[in-house]
Amino acid sequence: MLDNLTNRFSKVFKNIRGQAKLTEDNIKEALREVRLALLEADVALPVVKEFVNNVKEKALGQEVAGSLTPDQAFIGVVNQALIELMGKENSSLDLAAVPPAVVLMAGLQGAGKTTTVGKLARLLKNEQKKKVLVVSADVYRPAAIEQLRLLAEQVGIDFFPSDSNQKPVEIATAAIDYAKKHFYDVLMVDTAGRLAIDEEMMNEIKALHAAVNPVETLFVVDAMLGQDAVNTAQAFNEALPLTGVILTKMDGDSRGGAALSVRHVTGKPIKFIGIGEKITGLEPFYPDRIASRILGMGDVLSLIEDVQKGIDEEAAAKMAKKLQKGKGFDLNDFKEQIQQMRNMGGLESLMSKMPGELG
Repeated sequence: MLDNLTNRFSKVFKNIRGQAKLTEDNIKEALREVRLALLEADVALPVVKEFVNNVKEKALGQEVAGSLTPDQAFIGVVNQALIELMGKENSSLDLAAVPPAVVLMAGLQGAGKTTTVGKLARLLKNEQKKKVLVVSADVYRPAAIEQLRLLAEQVGIDFFPSDSNQKPVEIATAAIDYAKKHFYDVLMVDTAGRLAIDEEMMNEIKALHAAVNPVETLFVVDAMLGQDAVNTAQAFNEALPLTGVILTKMDGDSRGGAALSVRHVTGKPIKFIGIGEKITGLEPFYPDRIASRILGMGDVLSLIEDVQKGIDEEAAAKMAKKLQKGKGFDLNDFKEQIQQMRNMGGLESLMSKMPGELG
């Protein structure tokens, strides 16, 4: 994740490492490299300009503490600027409404929107203990309705049936009525994926939004699209009162243009990031943790959370006793260890959160 940007920033900091102190000259060269790194990462030009100016202003006024080297001081400035750019803190879902709280999902075709509905429904059920109902208002792709039904079955979430002969507003209002009568906390509405920003489809989703009055309107977009992701998010934001963005396929994005640009351009927070195809692959977006990963410092807090979720503490304690005794550890135990590692996202996911050379 974001490997190209991490490597470019590492070279910038390495060049400052031999300097005795931060001066306007060596900062100027470092900022030029930072600017090129961000442009190569497909970060929007207005975002690059503001970011570089912000870093320059802070770095020139930075007093280097005696315990810090110039490169460490510069890393601190860049880290803070990255966090500010991406939103300072995690923005969680606001589900404070008379049940059911309606969550409307919008996005282009191929962004992984329907899969994300399943992932988010699972997260709300397992981590927030919500009673969740999902419904598909995608009448243009019958396979989408079946896909959501199968996802709901996989994660143990209730599915409200719909048909491609129905109208989206009709489906959504019927689902709301059902959710009210059966005391659901959250209703998630999957909408048709748009191939492009066309007026007819945008008018349809506007009408759907007006009919269901959602507490959250989330735009799901492929992180690997870079600036195109930002442009489509902006177009949707002009048509709908978006409350947040979900970036999918973040594990395949080595550049990071969308992650660094989308909040600045749209004014809407990134609420979640999608990692991989697994139904468990959805994480809350923490700007400070992503900044830490970009700068090669790892993401130890997310690593700890993955371990806590993926490990059966009782089984781990029994395994530790076996290892301490030096006997009794067999292939079944080894298989169990491999499975627990998979539960934590796999070796690649774990290593990506390790700091520096370890990752």
